[in-house]
Formats: sequence, C-alpha cells, structure tokens
Amino acid sequence: MKKHKNEDGTMKQETKVIEIKMEKEIKQEKTLEDLPGVGAATIEKLQIAGFNDLMGVAVATPGELTDATGMTEVAAKKIIAAGRSMLDMGFSSGLDLLEKRKNVMKITTGSKEVDKLLGGGIETNGITETYGQYGSGKSQIAHIIAIRAQLPADKGGTDGKVVYIDTESTFRPERIVEIAKGAGMDPDKVLKNIMVARAYNSDHQMLLAEKIEDLIVKDGHKIKLVVVDSLTAHFRAEFVGRGTLAGRQQKLNKHMHVLSKLADIHNLCVYVTNQVMAKPDQFFGDPTEAIGGNIVGHNSQTRIYLRRGKKGTRVAKLVDSPYLPDGEAGFVITGKGIEDI
Repeated sequence: MKKHKNEDGTMKQETKVIEIKMEKEIKQEKTLEDLPGVGAATIEKLQIAGFNDLMGVAVATPGELTDATGMTEVAAKKIIAAGRSMLDMGFSSGLDLLEKRKNVMKITTGSKEVDKLLGGGIETNGITETYGQYGSGKSQIAHIIAIRAQLPADKGGTDGKVVYIDTESTFRPERIVEIAKGAGMDPDKVLKNIMVARAYNSDHQMLLAEKIEDLIVKDGHKIKLVVVDSLTAHFRAEFVGRGTLAGRQQKLNKHMHVLSKLADIHNLCVYVTNQVMAKPDQFFGDPTEAIGGNIVGHNSQTRIYLRRGKKGTRVAKLVDSPYLPDGEAGFVITGKGIEDI
C-alpha cells in the first residue's frame, strides 16, 4: 500500500482514501438495476409507470408498485425497503432540515404587501393554494408567477422553467406578453419557457402531473414552478352526489401526493387554484368554503383566500401556513400584473 508523509510526520494511506471515495461514488450511482430480485421486465414496467430512479421507488406505496408491475404486495414492500436502505433514508436532525430550508426560493408576486404577507413570496418545496370566487385573482397570480419565476434568484425568481396545467382554458398567452413587457422581459423568451398542457378530465390531469418527473429527469428541463389551474374543476364535475365523495377524495388525495412529492424532491413550487362553494346554513362570517375539504387543506402548506374588495381592489388573506402568522394584504390587478393599493 502506497504511503507518504504529511508535514506533521504522520503517514497517510492514499489507497484507503481512494477506496472511500469510490464507495461513495458507487453508492450514489445505484439504479433500479441494483434492486434485489428485480429483472429487466419489471424495471421496464416501473419506468413506464413513472418510477425512473431509486427515489421514486423508495417513496412509493406498495399499492402503487403492485398496480404498476403486477407483483405481490410482499414483493413490493421488499423492493421499497431495499430502495430506502440504498438511499440511506431515515431521520434527519433539525439542524440538517434548517440547512435544507436555506435552498428554498421565493417567487415574488410583484406586490410588496402580498410578498410581505407570504414571508418574501410564494416559496418552493411545497404546495401553495389560492381559493376564492370567480374574478378574485387566482388565475391572474398564476400568470404573474409563471413569468416572475423565470427571473434570477436575486430579482425574486428561481431562474427556472414553468409547467402550466390548464383545466378550465384560463391560460392566455396574450396576458403573459402584456405582463412580461411591463416587467421589462422578453415576451417570446418567457412564453418559450412555459410548457402548457390542457387537461380534459381528472385522469388526464393526474397523468400530466406524473409526466412532470420525466420532463425533469429524462429531458433535463429545469422546472421550478408547476401551476394547476384549477385543481378541483374536473373532480367536481365528474364526481356528483354524496355517493361519489369517497372516490373523489381518494383520487384527489393521490393527485395531491404526486404534486407534493415533486415539490419536495426537486425543490420546486406548486401553485394550485381552487374553486369554492357557499354554505347557506352559515349565519355568521363568510359562507365561502374551498372545494376538496381536508384532503386539499392538509396537503397544501400555504393557503390563501382571495376576495374582491372595494373599488376594484382585491384582498389576499393568509389562512394557513406552517410558520407565518395570519394576515391580509390588499392589491389591484393592472396591465403589469398586481400592484399595491
């Protein structure tokens, strides 16, 4: 074994250092082929279903792998356990998580008051939900952050691309051009960095969300914002009556988990808009309630209620956040986007 002396006279084992580095590299390069008992046919089925790497398998449920490959639940549990052990998944200290939070980026809305309400802007690594009546500004904010997300980090953006899943035919490229010009950006370049897909039903919407992983991993796109406008429109239209409520919520929960996983693994922002319904039996307070119930509420890290104010103004109310206090901020919608009152 080759050795040499350091300045302090101690002997350093170069070969041992090289071996340790090689072990780390090998550990990082492990793929689906390294999973025990998984053959080429099973790997192909996993990839078709969207499980392209060990992380995808490690955070999957046994039911998802069973549906994708036809394997037994016991075999699926073994594969998931093997994937987690290879990735060394487990507990992290609060200090580690604090360090991870330093990578979270904020997307400015263009309004200082709204940004202040949100602690600097709409953040990555989680789902932000806005809900309110028609005309309250949900889609306007979606268009605005689709543009501002492309700005450099020091200017309130993420320097990334955008995926826009349009379920209600609300995306307007003309509006993107108008806001981009107001922000001093190249409209053609901005539009080129927004990948828009029209979802025609809930299954199509869920499939599009699952395909985002391929855009990032396979195609190499730097996706930093995913917009779903609106989240619940198709689910609300397709599942009518109390008898279908359980099926709707189960399907919606799966969709939200896919979006949440994307946000966490790839440190991107997921912005979803939500419809509302009125509660006629409520005599006091605002009778407006978001669609989707606890499923949407629990899966959204930040919830913002938008409503119309006086003389054409809008009000953003922070309803829920893991660390920010409740509050309100007023704004107006202009040709340039949204501005403070």
